[in-house]
Amino acid sequence: MKVLLVNGSGHETGCTYTALMEAAKVLEQEGIFCEMFQLGTKPIRDCTACGGCAKLQKNACVFTDDCVNDLIERAAEADGYIFGTPVYYAHPSGRLLSALDRAFYAGGSVFAHKPGFVVVSARRAGTTASLDAVLKHLTINQMPVVSSTYWPMVHGSTPADVLQDEEGLQTMRNGARNLAWLLKCIEAGKAQGILPPRAERDSRTNFIR
Repeated sequence: MKVLLVNGSGHETGCTYTALMEAAKVLEQEGIFCEMFQLGTKPIRDCTACGGCAKLQKNACVFTDDCVNDLIERAAEADGYIFGTPVYYAHPSGRLLSALDRAFYAGGSVFAHKPGFVVVSARRAGTTASLDAVLKHLTINQMPVVSSTYWPMVHGSTPADVLQDEEGLQTMRNGARNLAWLLKCIEAGKAQGILPPRAERDSRTNFIR
């Protein structure tokens, strides 16, 4: 089994990375391989609602000048995910939101029915609002949401600060254990012939007449 760690920070080994790696240690102890996907510092396009991805008839965005299609390809190979973001002005990083908007719109089927854990890093505030924003991608796409023993956040201005946030790191580890458990449950279910449900797609209510 494989978990894709998506780092929405421009700092490759910063606070968000530190939180993700705390979770990764537990997953690897559980025999689950972890791969880090770094969004990096290069520009990432926002979704323009062009609809071009639907015309492609494959899990890809029409824009190929950034990392989004690579993210979709890596996500297709994964069994679960941890999405990590720093908090900027009480919201997630714009680069993570832009990447997820396009990846989920163009390649949502590769994420569906796979569990996801969301973690955030902040100096002080804005954490719960940021969690809410990222979790919306999971909950619109039939993904089991992994919880922990507290809201999954760490605090600090530097990785050294994060390593002193004992409760935050504990929350990362407990969430990772829940993710590992859920992945193993899903695998056991598939072995017994239990497959994901088929969603209804016929009704789209439009109140504008």
